[in-house]
Amino acid sequence: MNYKLFMYKNNLVQTITVCLLAISTFSACAQDHQRNEDLLKVNTNILQHTVLLNNQQNIIPLTSLEKKNIASVSLGFTFQNTSDSLLNKYAKVTPFSSAKYDNLPELLKLEDDLKFFNTIIISIQDLETTKPKYINFINALAKTKSVIIALYGQQTNLVPFDSLSAPIVWAQDKSIQSAALIPQIIFGGIAAGNKLPRNISGKYLAGSGFTTTVTRLRYTVPEDAGVNSDNLREIDRITAEAIAARAAPGMVVLVAKDGKVIFNKAYGTHTYGGPADKVTDIFDLASITKITATTPMVMRLVEQNKLKLDTNIGAYIALARPTAMNEIPVREVMLHQAGFIPYIAFHDGVKATDHSPDSSAAYPTKVADGYFIRKDYFKDVMWPQMLNAPIRTRGKYVYSDISMYVMKDIVEQISGEPLNVYTAENFYAPLGMQTAGFLPRNRFSRDQIIPTEDDTYFRKTLLVGYVHDQGAALVGGVSGHAGLFASTNDMAIMYQMFLNKGTYGGQTYFKPGTVETFTAQQSNVSRRGLGFDRWDPNLSKKYPSSTASSQTYGHTGYTGTAVWVDPSRGLVYVFLSNRVNPSVTNKLVSMGIRSRIQDVINQAIDKGMDK
Repeated sequence: MNYKLFMYKNNLVQTITVCLLAISTFSACAQDHQRNEDLLKVNTNILQHTVLLNNQQNIIPLTSLEKKNIASVSLGFTFQNTSDSLLNKYAKVTPFSSAKYDNLPELLKLEDDLKFFNTIIISIQDLETTKPKYINFINALAKTKSVIIALYGQQTNLVPFDSLSAPIVWAQDKSIQSAALIPQIIFGGIAAGNKLPRNISGKYLAGSGFTTTVTRLRYTVPEDAGVNSDNLREIDRITAEAIAARAAPGMVVLVAKDGKVIFNKAYGTHTYGGPADKVTDIFDLASITKITATTPMVMRLVEQNKLKLDTNIGAYIALARPTAMNEIPVREVMLHQAGFIPYIAFHDGVKATDHSPDSSAAYPTKVADGYFIRKDYFKDVMWPQMLNAPIRTRGKYVYSDISMYVMKDIVEQISGEPLNVYTAENFYAPLGMQTAGFLPRNRFSRDQIIPTEDDTYFRKTLLVGYVHDQGAALVGGVSGHAGLFASTNDMAIMYQMFLNKGTYGGQTYFKPGTVETFTAQQSNVSRRGLGFDRWDPNLSKKYPSSTASSQTYGHTGYTGTAVWVDPSRGLVYVFLSNRVNPSVTNKLVSMGIRSRIQDVINQAIDKGMDK
């Protein structure tokens, strides 16, 4: 590395360290254009001196994440926390450090502690490769596990690794910056392509090195995608305005441009006066459930020719055959043109004998802490009300939650699997989405989940990890229209897959034509796609924002959430908040917070494209 870049790097270390430890993908530093430009020069230099070896089996980039149980092991690596924070953006990776085992002559206990992991990412810097116990540990582990070596430093030879067939990502730099870059090569956020300039050992000769392609999101600064970070400063001001007006206690904003996460920042607090929001926090997505769970399941079954959009509801739901629903095609349901009434206030009809403060065989369905609904309440009460509700506006666009209750039943009838199980197995796990799913309290601690409403009229408790929507709550938290929870990073992964027209991480989830069909306008009477909401051609509505392109698709959620994809800009925009805390307020909408932030992002991208 030349002296000038070396000095750049050292001057940046303190600021970059703060950014990385905040796990905000450099976005805490995003509003310093020159510093980011300098950082990119340093990163480019690091990557030019990084090479991938031993990748004959195409192990890197990692694929089939649902089949991998991954551990990260530091063998004396200084910046392991930074490396682990980046690794965990792609998949759940459990950290181990040799420091806890170094009082033993060998690392046998560490090896034993890794027995339930099948993929081990080992970080080691140059001087540590002279320690026989580390090399013995690596060789022993490689006999039974899939091992990946992340090697950092000015290694003069690779003789210790001559007998190793495991992939090696060798960065000649050992710094916090390289610790943030090498994990991205391992998962496909950054491509490898360099060759060894000289012989390093008897095995690793000049010209050795493998080339990979980008398959997943990259985590970087706005300037890496041609966006001047100074042009994103207005996001800070708009979010501050929202919080000051009590439009929501907190929010997280994410921007991905051209497959690069260039902004991911948390604002405010979980509740007014509560702990600070973090970019890793988990939010109730509300109606975004419709396009992140139910619609993808519909898309998959349509591709498999198991579900026909122009077949009537009664062909799939036996109980619908004696009702007015029977003859309505699935396509009309997906377009919100089936004539269903918008909403049924199911919670208003709950009787004292329908619920209990304790769980039992008679009251098995958990609605919230201290609130259990009686067995078969959905089948006995809610489902008959929906099946027999009047069909009043068929052929017109009337947004209705009943549509996705119906679609959930249809896809479960066809697949034979519950919606939450199917989506986790077929989408979230293979994509590397760690937080996305229903019933988050079964998987995460309360402090990781953003509280929604302080429910004083139905469940009489602050809702933390229990779906805000009352109907979804009464069915146990898994519904077609609401119930999904996730972080901004997981949303970025899912919608980058859609932006890629169905591929991500080296795997194909949908055919390009399927994504194009469902996300394009498919209605003669509304802006809607199939399941997806879209840009409104009535420009006076400025929906979803005044600068959104006609290609924009996505959805909003009642709890104060939104996700929008704009293929014309290569953009994924995620906004998550809890505007219903402590109680429902419409200020987020009336102040245009989500739309105004979207406009700032669009204008910043457009300025970069105009250069």
